[in-house]
Amino acid sequence: MRLDVRTVRLRLATPLRISRSVTTERDAVQLALSHGGLTGHGEVVSSVFLGLPTDRILSELGTLRPALERYPDPEQALAELRSGAAPFTPPRTGSPVSTPTWLPAGVLAAVEAALLDLVGKRAGEPVHRLLGRAEPVAAATARTIGIEPPARAAVQAARLADAGFTVLKIKAGAADPGLDLARVQAVREAAPGARLLLDPNGAWTPAEALRLLPAFAATGVEAVEQPIAPGDPDALAAVAERSPIPVIADEDAVDHEDACRLAGRVHGVNLKLAKCGGVHQVLRIAEALRGSGTELMLGCLAASSLGIAPAVHLADRARWLDLDGHLLLAHDPWWGIGGADGTVRTPDRAGLGVLPAPEQPGTVPEARPTARPAAGR
Repeated sequence: MRLDVRTVRLRLATPLRISRSVTTERDAVQLALSHGGLTGHGEVVSSVFLGLPTDRILSELGTLRPALERYPDPEQALAELRSGAAPFTPPRTGSPVSTPTWLPAGVLAAVEAALLDLVGKRAGEPVHRLLGRAEPVAAATARTIGIEPPARAAVQAARLADAGFTVLKIKAGAADPGLDLARVQAVREAAPGARLLLDPNGAWTPAEALRLLPAFAATGVEAVEQPIAPGDPDALAAVAERSPIPVIADEDAVDHEDACRLAGRVHGVNLKLAKCGGVHQVLRIAEALRGSGTELMLGCLAASSLGIAPAVHLADRARWLDLDGHLLLAHDPWWGIGGADGTVRTPDRAGLGVLPAPEQPGTVPEARPTARPAAGR
């Protein structure tokens, strides 16, 4: 196999403000794995919060490239990635481990996505069939409204509801909690039929969460993500026990170990492939949570349709979906998973099913073909 890499700048259509930061753009490192005349694609986006700057992503891929290119076919590489065999775990361990630890989760997820895309194309099957689902997947996704003045949030909500969105996720965690509540109330009035999710991104203390959540519950908010700062899963579980609405762990639910620690103690865990390590890890976590009472949410970072597509192939396994990262972009360099009408869909094409988008003058992201990165960390 041959691995090629390029870096693309993704710009958001409007800045997205959350309690800890404002996002306007990020890099997407896109992988192309070629074998036998076919190419599989994957994407990992840079993230300060996840400790993944662009140069580290490129360095990690440079380290992985020689071993990855020695595989005779993508099927073997995919099987060994899932088993935790080298080169996807540190060779010095001498034995596979269940969760690869030397590659950042986002890089591992992107490599797996490219392998799934290539294996699917070689088999003539879409990825959801490789994962055991015969029928195409179509599911409603949330659309995120950032920390905005209530009037502006109401305009966004009305526009999104008119477009077909039935689930809206509202960011919270402003310095004045009253403005958060006013924003939610404005969205509720502007989109009375929409299901509402709340996401403070860990902005509150446990005491604040328990004081504030009843007011949000009264507006009809369906669930809240990570209401308190991450790092104390016992405190999050205690909040979940007393909360009037379901509590979904996000920043406290990074990987399999985290999810197992919270199983049965929170109402849901938000799995992002870039956090947990990819499709196979989502399936593994889903199996571990089965019967615990803790349900799945599938989330994402701002990314192109290529980066979001692997999660869409898993969408029917989750109670809540927040797969709108590609919808936040000024221009998406890939297409094929829908979402603009509030529903994401798996394409009826082999592999991930996404295709490069036609170039649009004036809106094409800054594409920087990247030389094959040097090995080393």
